[in-house]
Amino acid sequence: MRSVVTAPASVLSTSGEVVDPTDPEVVRLAEELVEVMRVSPGCVGLAAPQIGVSAQVFCVDVTGHPKAAITHGTLVLCNARIVEASRWRPGREGCMSVPDLTGDVKRAGRIVVEAVLPGTGEPFTLTTGAFEARAVQHEIDHCAGKLFLDRVAGAHAVYQRKVYL
Repeated sequence: MRSVVTAPASVLSTSGEVVDPTDPEVVRLAEELVEVMRVSPGCVGLAAPQIGVSAQVFCVDVTGHPKAAITHGTLVLCNARIVEASRWRPGREGCMSVPDLTGDVKRAGRIVVEAVLPGTGEPFTLTTGAFEARAVQHEIDHCAGKLFLDRVAGAHAVYQRKVYL
């Protein structure tokens, strides 16, 4: 099983490649992402760059998280893009790839995402909100080579993590 890559690894600041979701290697990558997410305490999402692969593939599952008001269970998406975003608000975020810090990031509280599913390559549209929308946006950012630190308002909005997972 792969390990989570931490900043300042260059793969985290490089835009991931568009993938062929039917490629067996992409299907295996999708499976690995879910495996690593499930064994990482407190993890609600993981993108391919976070395990060292420059690809636009990520998984999210906020089921059971205290902030989760909406959940679609385990989602694994390829080549995702946000097509609608509204209800912007700030919120605190952390990241497995930036283990010592958290930060306040303004994100859309409601999004519509278009993507394709690994394995089948079928188009998939996700409409979600609240914490799940934040998690999906966070992972899409990873696929684009961005960390939550790239989105904070400034140094005043970055904090030492108080609870280590």
